[in-house]
Amino acid sequence: MPKRLRVVDGSREWIAELSTSGVALSNVDGSFAVSDDGDGRFHVAAASAVVTAIAAAGGGDVVWVGIDGHVFELHVRPDSGASTSAARDQDALSPPMSATVVRILVQPGARVQAGETLVVLEAMKMELPIRAPRAAAIRAVHCREGDLVQPGMALVELA
Repeated sequence: MPKRLRVVDGSREWIAELSTSGVALSNVDGSFAVSDDGDGRFHVAAASAVVTAIAAAGGGDVVWVGIDGHVFELHVRPDSGASTSAARDQDALSPPMSATVVRILVQPGARVQAGETLVVLEAMKMELPIRAPRAAAIRAVHCREGDLVQPGMALVELA
């Protein structure tokens, strides 16, 4: 029986089924063969292309994936069929690793949409966006540009 995981990127969500023959994503045609090259590098082969991806685990259920210069913040957890919005808010609004705040794109009182970038961090020479997990108003911003922030620190508070 394949293992099922819920994968969330901002406002997009998939169910990933992992089996010995590959990875299949809900609402995506075909499946992918994934091979681990070590040091966080993976080869991902689909029917039309093969790409190299770099993955780094963050805090909690966060995995940062880099493909062709693009960085994706994925939340990966077992598929229980239920959504956990409170945990998703906390995970989404905290840095996944020690990082430096390079840009703050919101102010208290601003309204934001799900998936909108609130703060941009830099770690390991990669920019890491902190995105709104849901539509909300910004209650407070708990960081400044140039701050060194740590995992578990709430950078932004939503109303």
